[in-house]
Amino acid sequence: MKKLLSLFVVAALTLGGLTSCAKQEEKNDSGKKPVKSTAAGKSEPAKAEKTTITVWHSADASIADTLEKKLNSLLKNTKVKLERKENLSDSLKLVSNDPKSAPDMFLWAHDKVGVFAEMGIIEPVNKLISDEQMKDLIPMTLAAGTYKKEKYQLPLYFESLLFIYNKDLMKNPPKTTDELLAAAKAETKDNKYVFVEQHSTSYCIAPWLHGFGGYMINSEKKPGLNLPETQKALEYHKQFVKYMPADGEYNTVTTLFTEGKSASIIGGPWLIPGLKAAKLNYGIAPMPKLPNGEPLKPFSGVQGLQVVKQAAENKTAAVKEVLAAAVNPEVGIALAKVANCAPANSQAYKDAEVGKNEMISTLREMAKTLVPMPNIPEMDVMWGATDGLLAEINKNGKDVAGSCEKYQKQATEQIANMK
Repeated sequence: MKKLLSLFVVAALTLGGLTSCAKQEEKNDSGKKPVKSTAAGKSEPAKAEKTTITVWHSADASIADTLEKKLNSLLKNTKVKLERKENLSDSLKLVSNDPKSAPDMFLWAHDKVGVFAEMGIIEPVNKLISDEQMKDLIPMTLAAGTYKKEKYQLPLYFESLLFIYNKDLMKNPPKTTDELLAAAKAETKDNKYVFVEQHSTSYCIAPWLHGFGGYMINSEKKPGLNLPETQKALEYHKQFVKYMPADGEYNTVTTLFTEGKSASIIGGPWLIPGLKAAKLNYGIAPMPKLPNGEPLKPFSGVQGLQVVKQAAENKTAAVKEVLAAAVNPEVGIALAKVANCAPANSQAYKDAEVGKNEMISTLREMAKTLVPMPNIPEMDVMWGATDGLLAEINKNGKDVAGSCEKYQKQATEQIANMK
């Protein structure tokens, strides 16, 4: 376990305790509650102060401000205060050593849930909020924060890669990857592309692996780089690589699409502000289907509230009130309208403005097939191993089968050394 925690410290730098305890009601010498005078000279009990719940985050200001305002508008006995931490992972890794430094909750992605659970710093939210209260949350978003059968995160919103196309260059987005490949073969020339993506980055190639039934690592902590399904996906995907820029780096493919030199791209929601600024006539389409009839299935990242164990024990009522407010669809609606977030609450999509948002409605449909990023500590090993595998195949032209066996062995050995 010590090795596991050491790995987390390194990994968290690359990719709660009570900081704001509410003041307790002061008592006078007789042990009675303090009183205040009314205009008529009569005395009545002073109102109890609200309990403050401090939530650390590293989100955009628009998300944090909207969440804080909306939650406080729904709360009666509790006040939420969102506090930004530029290096949230650095701060959270100290919680187990110094509980007094911790917040009450934090807003973060689900993929480190396993690490935090093993460190013993977070409390399962299913002990603080009922299944009935969470019934409207999209199943995939709840599964993302589940570790060893306990739900450690209350999901608020999610994201994934999207198929984005230039409407001026691609009249109809392809329904299948074979259609996309045929167009790439026929029309890619003179530094103009039909399709670009980060072809040697594991996060971006995961949709192809999942679509063919492969995976990077499963819930039993076993790498799947040498599975027949993974190898089939990589062999099929290689056909697309020859019609894309050789380096396949983020800046390269993003610039090509933004400047109108590629008709389509697979990229994340974070690209949208830049596309709007460039006044690109873009559209967002469902992921095309593979030859087996399955769509490309990207990883999903789910952002939500995680509860620090000390707060769950010492501010139980306040924590429960915050979680109950957070599942209100109004929270998701507000985040969608202000920050373009895809709500975890399915009821939020009934709002007319949210429902007609092209990106958000596409993500809602994709949620049926999205694969939550594994939240187990061993996943930290797989990013580097899979990146190495993809570079060897797509950039260096190595044999798929041999490369898969090589990196499967490497990943298996690294995971064994974590114990």
